[in-house]
Amino acid sequence: MSVVVTMAAVRPATATVVRPATAAAAPSASRLSLLDSLRGRSRKLRARFINPSRLAGLPVLRELFGDLTGAGPGVHAESAVSAADASSAFHLITMRPFTDKVRGRIGAYRIGFFPAEQRVARTAAYANPEGFVEITASNQDTPVSDHFRLRDFLTHDQGDVWPKYLVLREPLVDKLELVMDELRTMGIAVSRLRVMSGFRTPQYNAQGVGPGGRVQDSRHQFGDAADVYVMNGARDWMSDLDHDGRVDTRDARLIAAAAERVEREHPDLVGGIGVYTATSAHGPFVHIDVRGTRARWGAL
Repeated sequence: MSVVVTMAAVRPATATVVRPATAAAAPSASRLSLLDSLRGRSRKLRARFINPSRLAGLPVLRELFGDLTGAGPGVHAESAVSAADASSAFHLITMRPFTDKVRGRIGAYRIGFFPAEQRVARTAAYANPEGFVEITASNQDTPVSDHFRLRDFLTHDQGDVWPKYLVLREPLVDKLELVMDELRTMGIAVSRLRVMSGFRTPQYNAQGVGPGGRVQDSRHQFGDAADVYVMNGARDWMSDLDHDGRVDTRDARLIAAAAERVEREHPDLVGGIGVYTATSAHGPFVHIDVRGTRARWGAL
């Protein structure tokens, strides 16, 4: 069972609690400096994902969270400001290992089979994920950055199945935060960057594979891709970013332009950018990923 631990409160009451070694102390200057080093290029990341077996080799995380190598999967929080301010917590999210997936499932949750389980991976970027974040009804709203939560990236199926499982990479979240910053620098208002599609389990991705649909080795399966649009009002649809009275691909191209600028400034976040036109089911949107190589497609 995943455990959510903050320095202000612990829930649920019946859960086994794993407390950071530093939980009783006010954050020191050195701890605040360590936390800042984990916040990414955007300085807005609020989570790191790790296989517990690797924690021993990461002294920064061990200093902040103590020895959680035997804690199992869970969400552990370290407050960056004060014991009373849980809203500023930074989260260490320990994953379930990839080997916990048996016959395409973890428990009742269907995941399917990754491309590298069925054929040789074409590059290291297409290797099987290291592990899965276990998402429960109680931890799904855990912030992974200032503007994104765990549940924003979940696959859109199996709504009544808990726990769910997620693959998500920090560089993607970092890049999305930087795109929001860049849009504002360009003079474009951004209330929310809505994730229309984040992680897709292989079994879900396979449902749309075919001509004009999803690709078999989609980056969405590896936790480093998101389809997004700016949502500034109550309607769940792309906003009119260029104020021309229409919502079309010209609005999506502004998001793509911001992503291009982010990649020029931060080459380590290079990846795919694709612009998609509206359909009857959705407005225009932009695919953004951090695959490690430059790729462009769509209505750019």
